[in-house]
Amino acid sequence: MSDLILARRSEQVFEITLNRPSERNAINDEMMMAISQAFDLAEREFNDGARVVLVRGAGRAFSSGIDLDQFLALDEGLRANLFPHTGRYQAIFNKIERCSLPVICVLQGYCLGMALELALACDFRIAAERTKLGLPEARLGIIPDVGGAVRLVKLVGPSRAKDLIMTGRNIDLSQALEWGLVNAVLPKADLDQGVADFVEALSASAPLAVSYAKRVVNDIAENTRGLQIEAWAQAQLFRTADFRNAIQAMIDKSYPIDWEGK
Repeated sequence: MSDLILARRSEQVFEITLNRPSERNAINDEMMMAISQAFDLAEREFNDGARVVLVRGAGRAFSSGIDLDQFLALDEGLRANLFPHTGRYQAIFNKIERCSLPVICVLQGYCLGMALELALACDFRIAAERTKLGLPEARLGIIPDVGGAVRLVKLVGPSRAKDLIMTGRNIDLSQALEWGLVNAVLPKADLDQGVADFVEALSASAPLAVSYAKRVVNDIAENTRGLQIEAWAQAQLFRTADFRNAIQAMIDKSYPIDWEGK
């Protein structure tokens, strides 16, 4: 497995760490494949007594989102047929959602774009104060396409999901807590203890009951059709001048974006 993801077992906790701190744990293809492998390991640990998966980021940030350089590296063939690429990433986040173990995502610093989509695929989100949460894809001329739209609607409802997705704004943590986007907001100094307390609460329940409860709740709100719609919309947007201009503007820090070259 790539060094970009660290995976280790400590008693009943299986911990997965995004390990690219010099780049604020920006997610690239290699990291995504390693996340998939790490959750394969977590699934095996469930049969060996693990009770909870923790997902966190090394350094000061959980993750700033997808690596923008990867966008620019997309070849024309992939732009013309984005579905396999999107489907591969969706399958990885679906694996997180369907993991037999409950998954807690520990957020600090930044949790933006694809990073928030990853967090939404987890069962619980515990955030340190001043963490920046948002789905800024619309400002890049695209949309969340790895389950972010689907899972956000399930969590907060259509109107609130439209607010966050269509404006691309960061959400205030008190509002995120009120909406149910996060389960707890803690001072950074108390984050580890708060996570440990939540792990203890989950571990107090019978492991099979927790696993089956997760499966039941997930299946009540099955989301396959929504994921297909996300992939379709993104495939159209990746071909536009809006997308190309927005990515270059963000990399160059040359806002405002000149939409459609006008």
